[in-house]
Amino acid sequence: MGNTTRSAKITRSIGILTAGGDCPGLNAAIRAVAKSTMHHGIPVIGFLDGFRGLVENRYIPLDDRAVSGILTLGGTILGSNRDKPHKMDMGGTIMDMTDVAIANAKRLNLDCIVCLGGNGTQKNAYRLAEKGGINVITLPKTIDNDVVLTDTCFGYDTAKAIATDAIDRLHTTASSHHRIIAVEIMGHSAGWLALGAGIAGGADVILIPEIKYDIQAVAEFLNARRHSGKRFSIIAVAEGATAIGEPDDVDENDDDKPQKKNGKKKNGDSNGANGTSNNSGALPQHPIMIRESKVSRIVRELEQLTGIEARMTQLGHIQRGGTPTPTDRLLCTRLGAVAGELVAAHKYNVMVAVKGDDCIPVPLEDVSGKVRTVPIDHPWVNAARLMGTCMGDA
Repeated sequence: MGNTTRSAKITRSIGILTAGGDCPGLNAAIRAVAKSTMHHGIPVIGFLDGFRGLVENRYIPLDDRAVSGILTLGGTILGSNRDKPHKMDMGGTIMDMTDVAIANAKRLNLDCIVCLGGNGTQKNAYRLAEKGGINVITLPKTIDNDVVLTDTCFGYDTAKAIATDAIDRLHTTASSHHRIIAVEIMGHSAGWLALGAGIAGGADVILIPEIKYDIQAVAEFLNARRHSGKRFSIIAVAEGATAIGEPDDVDENDDDKPQKKNGKKKNGDSNGANGTSNNSGALPQHPIMIRESKVSRIVRELEQLTGIEARMTQLGHIQRGGTPTPTDRLLCTRLGAVAGELVAAHKYNVMVAVKGDDCIPVPLEDVSGKVRTVPIDHPWVNAARLMGTCMGDA
């Protein structure tokens, strides 16, 4: 599906929605899209809570007052979730609500919906465009930085700064107690965040999904550091890092993998939060197993192999929160401004991508369903190795 151009027609109005996980810079991007579009005299509305707001016809007008003062705010004033129109939980039943979403957009006289999100959002937006009757423009948002055909995604710089700051702080306690400290950093399918923060924070070991690690090799590296007189070590671990011989990690946020059924966890659909049946209060037929976290297992194994005291920390959703960095605010403003220009020019079904110093439209069909992973010979990987960083391989 290529670009749709309707230069002879005046744009009536557009909608904006934010979907997927929250991310620093979403409000800055909302502001930029709305202001640049309103600059051309085009009315803007914002759908609440992602694609669900589109399906349920819940929206607010986005005038100049509504987007004033939100440039520096974290999160999203529109709300967000991971619902997808073609597989949406409607009162406990999974339904295809694509036609409803399209009908609502037509009823509101929307010529385009600008969708801000990561890989899942790109895919869901493309499904709407492919179905017909609705035009979309997307912006690449994800702290994982793994959307294809763009040099970077907004939210990444802020998350990298947060993770780097955490590594910096861990250096002090690691050095004080002569410990190994491993920090888990987000990134199921791609290691951009752990790699960038690990290099910037001077981590001694960086484990990413693209390079399977050998725990024995890591242990030998850490022992060699200790024998050379270095009394502590920092390990940056991406969520999706896997050992040699271990199956690849599954991204629970992948919108094509049914991680939940009817809004309930797969490992106990009939169980309540306390592990008992919601109906009878009896014990569950299959006890819920609590799986040890990956970073916890790595720390436990390394302590056994090296004899060095080891600790772990998980940054979790801290990486997504707070005020976006100036770099992300500038990036969101640039991306949103170009999106407004594309709306005014009636150029749809594209993602606004970063290419060098420019922001350009790329066909959404070339983005949907793809993930940008770290090449194992990437300059960042080579730089890390030259700094003496262990990447987990022999």
